[in-house]
Amino acid sequence: MLNPNSPLQRINNFDAALCLQFNRQSRNFYVRNLFRLVSRLGDGIFWYALMAALLLRYQQHALPAVLHMLAVALLGTAIYKIIKSKTLRPRPFSVHPFIVCAGKTLDQFSFPSGHTMHAVSFSIISSYYFPELIWLVMPFAILVALSRPVLGLHYPTDVLAGVALGATITAVSFLCV
Repeated sequence: MLNPNSPLQRINNFDAALCLQFNRQSRNFYVRNLFRLVSRLGDGIFWYALMAALLLRYQQHALPAVLHMLAVALLGTAIYKIIKSKTLRPRPFSVHPFIVCAGKTLDQFSFPSGHTMHAVSFSIISSYYFPELIWLVMPFAILVALSRPVLGLHYPTDVLAGVALGATITAVSFLCV
């Protein structure tokens, strides 16, 4: 147990309070269902559909972008699973009785947000290869990130860590292509 006055405990308290504020939005039927849909699409459906659409539209010219996204997805998933297995941070709804789980979880741990990590990575890569897609992928990535605390699945710091992790992995991947 952390000292209640320690800086880390104050950050944890602020994180939980902010998560609760986001999560209260899920009490609204329309907000909850919008973010459930976004979260479900963020499971991979949106990104796989985007890759397929790019291949159909641009054929072999889309192959570098699609392969880049797949490579970053594999690397990101491996790194994210290692981090999750080391931190073992419970999901907010498991710890705080006022935070309601309004979505489906893929595992029991919270840190970092894999949905956000992948959304950031795929958005950056697809926008790099196809700048005209930025108007589609960036707003969707933001909605995916927001869906995590709204649905009570992640703390805001989990989401920020997912953003940082996705951006870092993607930046390093551009050094390798």
